[in-house]
Amino acid sequence: MGMGEVSAGWGQIVTIAIMALALGMDAFSLGVGIGMRGIRLLHVLQMSLLVAFFHVLMPLLGLVAGSYIGHLLGRVAGIAAGALLVALGGHMVLGSFRTGENGGMRSVDHRTLWGMLLISLSVSIDSFSVGVSLGVFVSNVLLTVLAFGACGGLMSISGLLLGRRVSRGLGEYGEALGGAILLGFGLLFIF
Repeated sequence: MGMGEVSAGWGQIVTIAIMALALGMDAFSLGVGIGMRGIRLLHVLQMSLLVAFFHVLMPLLGLVAGSYIGHLLGRVAGIAAGALLVALGGHMVLGSFRTGENGGMRSVDHRTLWGMLLISLSVSIDSFSVGVSLGVFVSNVLLTVLAFGACGGLMSISGLLLGRRVSRGLGEYGEALGGAILLGFGLLFIF
């Protein structure tokens, strides 16, 4: 094994780590926003495992789907994920200003299985388009997608726990701030 091969191997590992962190930042930001709504520790674990699962699954689906379909759907999928986050954030912000049982708006409940699946998928959908390019760049696909999953899951846990801790200090304003974070993050996805 020559020096050039070792250098190329480390370069690929560093690139994969940077890609995993970039994809994990989505999960971290979303986690902070949801954590500010208030979340139980069991739900933190469940949602983080789902995020990790989708951070593995979506790049693999991207590999299977191929370059043409990935380029075609990549932007549409990002816009759909962004629109979902904007809707969730908007509901949270508006819901935080409404009082009483009938005044609140119904949003995606992060405590239900469907809510967790929808939120986890929305934050992991951008991994699909990354997966399309993995076949060209990466020689060890399994290691790459496992790194994506581990990083997404750990950053999700970190964000959820940070948001949970911050929400205790913010009281009733925590949901509004969390909604604003999700709203802003969704707009970044779209634009």
